[in-house]
Amino acid sequence: MGKAYDVAVIGAGAIGSSVAYFNAKKGASVVLIDAGDIAQSTSSRSDGNVLVCDKQPGFDALFAKASQDMFEGLSKELDYDFEWKQRGSLFLTETEEEFQMASEFCESMKKCGIPMRMMDQKEVQDDEPYLAKDVYGGLETMSDGSVYPIGLTYGMALGAEKKGAVLSLHNRVRGIRRDGDAFILDTQNGEIAAKNIVDACGVWSPVIGQMVGLTIPIQARQGQILVSEQTFQVARRKVHEFGYMSTKFQSDGYERPVSERVEKYGVAFVFEPTASNNFLIGSSRTFAGEDTRSSIEVMKAMAERAIRFFPVIADIKVIRSYSGLRPYRIISNRVRYTGGWFLYCGRTRRRRDRTFPNHWKSDGGYDCGGNFVHGFKSASI
Repeated sequence: MGKAYDVAVIGAGAIGSSVAYFNAKKGASVVLIDAGDIAQSTSSRSDGNVLVCDKQPGFDALFAKASQDMFEGLSKELDYDFEWKQRGSLFLTETEEEFQMASEFCESMKKCGIPMRMMDQKEVQDDEPYLAKDVYGGLETMSDGSVYPIGLTYGMALGAEKKGAVLSLHNRVRGIRRDGDAFILDTQNGEIAAKNIVDACGVWSPVIGQMVGLTIPIQARQGQILVSEQTFQVARRKVHEFGYMSTKFQSDGYERPVSERVEKYGVAFVFEPTASNNFLIGSSRTFAGEDTRSSIEVMKAMAERAIRFFPVIADIKVIRSYSGLRPYRIISNRVRYTGGWFLYCGRTRRRRDRTFPNHWKSDGGYDCGGNFVHGFKSASI
């Protein structure tokens, strides 16, 4: 079994690979373990956004902004080209009511240093000429960007290996026990000892938690994405509806003017151009267990919403669809564990008051001792 590693990271997705990279960079001995390959699950089934526009004003937004500020340096530091682009993003408001809510949100974010500005109807039409003419206005976030998530994950994982970390792939963890100051991980390829464990398994974090006697309140929520054919530039950067905020955080203080089908599948328009001259369309939110099959009804709902904001999309072909699973925190109980165990997940549910959008409350995350840390959230990938 050999000497205990300083850190064993379970899960070689974007978050686990990042944890492995930065710990190895600081000189820690690290092993990165995954039952499959690098970026095999959620990280290969996402749209690659690195956003601050959809965060809560305060710590959450500042934490996300600090993450954004690291990507330019990482793009030069890592051997993989992960296609970092920082074009900003544009929230679209459909109604005067949404515009007012967005304006209040904008002011709160600007007070904590996030670069945002409101745009009136003429400004958004000048910015994106193919927009539907009745779009009321928009909210621009200048610092938002995007990456190729598989490239980022490979860059981090292989960068960690280059700095001395061990990659233990296709090696399922079957059990964990304590032995003095160390954890012993029983894997299909033998035992691994580590002083600290980072559970970065996302949707599958509860499986690892159970091995150390923890009940982690996370379940899988499916999100689906459409991929267009290669075509002309419909929009120059990420564009999404401000109603995305209410669907993402399940706020019940505002009802969007949408069809029953759009509402049923939690669909909110998200547009993301790619480096290959096509674009991605999202987004949806459904509970389907671990089923990652695409649903034609969800596809129709996303297409409906996309055409509402960009009518020209009706004449552009969709060449495929894919879906992934994201961690959804179903209750607000705190997870407690004494010493050496970390939980890092990319997404959690937020508790919210009845008012939208000024009273979101972050459920937070967990530190080394399993202690709850308000406002913790890894940057969205």
